[in-house]
Amino acid sequence: MRIAFVRHGLTHWNLCKRIQGRTDVPLSDAGREQVRNWRLPALLRPQSWHVSPLQRARETAELLGCADAMVEPRLTEMHWGDWEGELPAELRARLGVTMSINEARGLDFRPPGGESPREVQNRVLEWGSELARGDGDAVAITHKGVIRAVYAAATNWDMHTPPAHTLRWQSAHVFDVQPDGRVGVHALNVSLR
Repeated sequence: MRIAFVRHGLTHWNLCKRIQGRTDVPLSDAGREQVRNWRLPALLRPQSWHVSPLQRARETAELLGCADAMVEPRLTEMHWGDWEGELPAELRARLGVTMSINEARGLDFRPPGGESPREVQNRVLEWGSELARGDGDAVAITHKGVIRAVYAAATNWDMHTPPAHTLRWQSAHVFDVQPDGRVGVHALNVSLR
């Protein structure tokens, strides 16, 4: 089966480059306008819609005409723990080498009190494998950290280096998902315009 992952529209925190994580920030007015202009391509005619419980994702689903999307907690953004609300540049300046060492851990990077990208990957792939045992393709309205985790699994990217592909966040990223949890890239950066 195929699952198309779509990141939610912009929030004020996105515009400020503030770490959101699980902080339940709504879409900004610019984000709402952005999503109103999105159109799903023919490639994305799913039988089911799934959405993160965070309001920025739920609102995105509603604006795309899927107010009845199934809420799936495993699609929630990575938990950034003590660093939610922080600016990455300020964290790097304040923490120095400690931050550099943590970031160098790639998939095992972990903010204090938060979770690692590998943990995000495990929960999302578990959900995907359950979904793949059924029929029909799906769309998941979710978050950047979730999509990066799925992309990492599909491409064997360990997050120690830049990814092989540039992921555009106003696009859909479509992955082939097997019932055993394996994923492969079907199509990246599918335009929503």
